[in-house]
Amino acid sequence: MRFYLLFFLTLTVYSADAQLLRVTCYDKRTGDLVSNVGISMSQNLRGDSIVYQTTVSGISDYQLKGIELGRTLYFEFRHAIYQTTTIEFHYKEREDTIQLKVFLNPMRIQTSKEVIVKSVGVPDTVFGSKRLSVADFELQANGDVVILAYPKQLQKGSELLLYNGDETKSSVLLNDAAIELKRDFRGNSHVICKDHVYGVYTDGEQIEIGQIPKDYYFKYIEPIVDTNTSKIFFSDFSKIYPAFEYFVYDQLDSSYKSIVNIKDDLMMELYRSEYKWMDVRTKLWAKNKEMETGIDAEIYIGANYFTQSIYYQEVYAPMFHRNDSIIVFNYPKDVLLIYSIDGSRMDSIPIYHHYQAKETGWRRNVLQDRVTGSIYTCYEKDGYSYLGLVNIKTGEISEKVKLTFRYVDKIRVHNNYVYYVYRPFESIQKKFLYKEKLPYQFKGMDKNYGTKISIDTGK
Repeated sequence: MRFYLLFFLTLTVYSADAQLLRVTCYDKRTGDLVSNVGISMSQNLRGDSIVYQTTVSGISDYQLKGIELGRTLYFEFRHAIYQTTTIEFHYKEREDTIQLKVFLNPMRIQTSKEVIVKSVGVPDTVFGSKRLSVADFELQANGDVVILAYPKQLQKGSELLLYNGDETKSSVLLNDAAIELKRDFRGNSHVICKDHVYGVYTDGEQIEIGQIPKDYYFKYIEPIVDTNTSKIFFSDFSKIYPAFEYFVYDQLDSSYKSIVNIKDDLMMELYRSEYKWMDVRTKLWAKNKEMETGIDAEIYIGANYFTQSIYYQEVYAPMFHRNDSIIVFNYPKDVLLIYSIDGSRMDSIPIYHHYQAKETGWRRNVLQDRVTGSIYTCYEKDGYSYLGLVNIKTGEISEKVKLTFRYVDKIRVHNNYVYYVYRPFESIQKKFLYKEKLPYQFKGMDKNYGTKISIDTGK
């Protein structure tokens, strides 16, 4: 009995000595969480640092140990696009969790007026019909367009068309509820339907479809991002888990290695904490699944419940293959990563064009022109869509191209043209496919594999 009493007193003293401090960083103008803020904590203004680390999610927990009550702590917050902020904190009394909320001011460079340019000429109608509306499309290497169209409702009757710009060469009816068109790593199109997946085959004159097992497609085809002569680049991305990895597989020696691990720290924290609020029956189910599979019970709860809430957001970090480089937009870590073909890191560039999304209208949609190799990120404001050309060397966007129409859909970029689906507001017109020429000039317009491409913006 004496031993247990001594153990309890020791635990109490230790718990009293450790105080949990939760620091949360916000954008003062928008109220958004700010990630990757450098934090230094000291007990005097001279800056004798006790703790220094990066808040990767905008929320960080610290264990304050060995700090007496009544002491004053000084926190300094640094970020590349926010003003350095120092906060004086008086450690007066012990609580379960001390909440410290910090509001950071954006630097003036972020509030400067953005440069908006317009596309060259007027929008050109690529495909229009009095009977069919365009739901989705994929551009082919020979200039043809595979179009997913429907007369009334997409999931109650749709057609696949092979269109060459002047006429419909071939068409095929779909007997399944179609959802969208997707392009795989080989450039082939697939129709994703409610019950099945269909591969689309074209020989330049005819269009045909063949059913593919849905499990096979999502397991062996969709994870592959791109390929080159001997390498395959793929990921283990899952919509219901806020972390994944990119890999490279060498077909010559059958070896593979991890390129980069992507994780949204804020989503992961919320994802795992969902377990705390579940009822006992659900927790027991998750624990049984953990014993069966070895996967944490918290992950089962997060995948089945938190992913259904309005707070969950899929992790977004797209990869692109450009000539002899692999480009990864690691948005959760605010960094643009450049890798060689074998997966070795060559450069790391900070990016901030996704910040203040409420004001800029930034959308989680980064596109690559497979012909020129140029990469664009999408914005939307007041119904208008904008394309920002990403400078791979700096990660910055110097200007945005404003599209002519409002509320366009299914944006693609191909051979320095932007394609999209649009129907005039309150019009009886069907949804047409349009294109606009971008105001850039590219040299070396060969295929984007092994050919160096220089960009001339005319400035």
